[in-house]
Amino acid sequence: MDKPRARWPWVVLATLVVAGWAAGGRGHDPGSVGSRTATDATALPSSSASAGPSEGATTGPPGPSAGAGDGVARYAGQVKRYAARAGIDPQVLMAILYNEDYKPHDPALQRAWQKLKPDAAFGIANMHKAAFDQTKRGRDFADRDWEELPDDPGLAVEAAAWYLHDLAAQLPAHRATSLTEDQLLALGYNTGPGNMLAFARGVTLGPLAQSYLDHLTENWAAAGRDVRGAN
Repeated sequence: MDKPRARWPWVVLATLVVAGWAAGGRGHDPGSVGSRTATDATALPSSSASAGPSEGATTGPPGPSAGAGDGVARYAGQVKRYAARAGIDPQVLMAILYNEDYKPHDPALQRAWQKLKPDAAFGIANMHKAAFDQTKRGRDFADRDWEELPDDPGLAVEAAAWYLHDLAAQLPAHRATSLTEDQLLALGYNTGPGNMLAFARGVTLGPLAQSYLDHLTENWAAAGRDVRGAN
């Protein structure tokens, strides 16, 4: 009888954390692109007009005051290494990690939440299974499983870097927007390639996409310092 009682406080704590996580934040943008709505629902392969790997979570980024204290700076070395391999700007990948650092990344809590919400995202970069499975094809981590993301931050960073690489390959050379390539890639990471291409054509950002971009801007300087100081 002692073991169940000893385990009970942890269960209560996990339940409270999950409940707060589900109710407390602002949502990722499921496809709001100004006056037009994209056909995005859950994360699908990056070659489709799908949601991004981090879209569909019940909460959204609360900004640097909440995210920056959770230690994502420790992954700057991995960000720098995998961004170089994928041919993307390490600062945008680092800033995205800050944006995505809005919920607990404890593996046990992630798996508990996934049981309640099977389409939940995993890992420090909040990647959905379909996005991960598409991104890993033909890559060094092709034999890895999405279920490993909570326990392997390096794998999460590597997958996010190559997802951004795949998004960059889809961007048109001529764009009708003042948004930079890094901004478009971050929006693509959050809202999916279909919305990213709409934004590149000049479609106005919806409020949640704008919020994600605002937080990216707030996190930009810290992300730059992290990657410049990383080995």
